[in-house]
Amino acid sequence: MTANIDADIQNLPLAKAINLGLRQAMADNSKVLLMGEDIGQLGGVFRVTEGLQAEFGEGRVLDTPLAESGIIGSAIGLAMRGYRPVCEIQFDGFIFPGFDQITSQLAKLTNRYLGSQTFPVVIRVPYGGHIGAVEHHQESPEAYFAHSAGLRLVSPSTPNDGYWMIQEAIASNDPVMFFEPKSRYWPKGEVNFRSSSASLHSARVARTGSDVTVVGHGAMVAMLLQAAEVAETEGTSIEVIDLRSLSPIDYETILTSVRKTGRLIVAQEAPENASVGSQIAATIGERAFYSLEAPVIRVSGYDTPFPPAKLESQYLPDADRILEAVDRALAY
Repeated sequence: MTANIDADIQNLPLAKAINLGLRQAMADNSKVLLMGEDIGQLGGVFRVTEGLQAEFGEGRVLDTPLAESGIIGSAIGLAMRGYRPVCEIQFDGFIFPGFDQITSQLAKLTNRYLGSQTFPVVIRVPYGGHIGAVEHHQESPEAYFAHSAGLRLVSPSTPNDGYWMIQEAIASNDPVMFFEPKSRYWPKGEVNFRSSSASLHSARVARTGSDVTVVGHGAMVAMLLQAAEVAETEGTSIEVIDLRSLSPIDYETILTSVRKTGRLIVAQEAPENASVGSQIAATIGERAFYSLEAPVIRVSGYDTPFPPAKLESQYLPDADRILEAVDRALAY
C-alpha cells in the first residue's frame, strides 16, 4: 500500500515531511504503531502526527498517559510481540523519566538476547532551541544517548531527510533515537518522494569549500550555511557538513573534507563538556593529526542549564560565534 502523494517533488516544512514519512511507513506495514502524549486527535503539540489517527484509527495511533517510562516500557513489550512502535516524547527535557527504560533496557536487550530477539523501537524527540521556551523545552540531550551502546541516533536537518530518515529508522531492527530540530519544523524545503539522497547513517556535504570545514547537525546546519555565505563575501571558502547521524558517525566524510581544508570547526547547540562535538574533535585529532593546520575548535552552548527565553540568543551558537572560530582557525 502506498500513501497518496500528489507529486514526486513538493516544497514542505519538516513537520509535514515527517508526517508523510510516518504515514507511508504505516501504509507499508500494519505493525507500525504510534504512541505518545496528545498525538491522536490533537496531532501532537507540533502537529507532526496530525490526521494519522483519523486515517489509521485509535488502535494504531495511541494517546498515552503522561508517563514517559510507561510509553517506552510498553513499546519494548510491543516490539517483543512483532510490532514496530514509534514513540513521541513531547519535549526534549521530558525524556528523562523514560531514560532508565531506554538506556538500562532497550539499549541492552538485543545483546542480552544474543541477537535472537530484535527491538525495532523508534523514539522521536523534538529538541534544541530557538523557539523562545524555557528549560526542559529547549534542551539538547543527544549526548546521553550517543554514549549508550545499543542505540542508533540520527537527526534530520531538512524536510527531505525528515521524510526518508523516519522511514529508514522505522525499518531498522535496532532501537533508533530520532532527534527532530524543532526550530526547523516550519521552514520549507524540497522533498523528493522518488528516492532518498543518502543512507540513514551517512553524512552529507551541504556546501563545498576549500579553506575550513564546519560540521554540525539538526538546526545548526542552517546556521553553518548562513555563516558560510557571510564568509564567502569576505573571501573565505567554508565546507559545510551535515552529520545526519550521531551514532554511528560517518567519520570518513569528515576526514575527507579535513584532509582537503586542514581546519575543522564543530558546532552544536548542546553544552560542550563530554558532548558529541567533543568526541568528533578528539577522533579527528587522532585520525587526521598530520592534515590539520590548526586545532579542532568547538562552538557550543555553554556548560550551564538552558537559560530563560530572553537569554537564549546569548546561549545558542550563532553565525558570529562560528565566524569568530573560523578566524581563529585561519590565524594558525
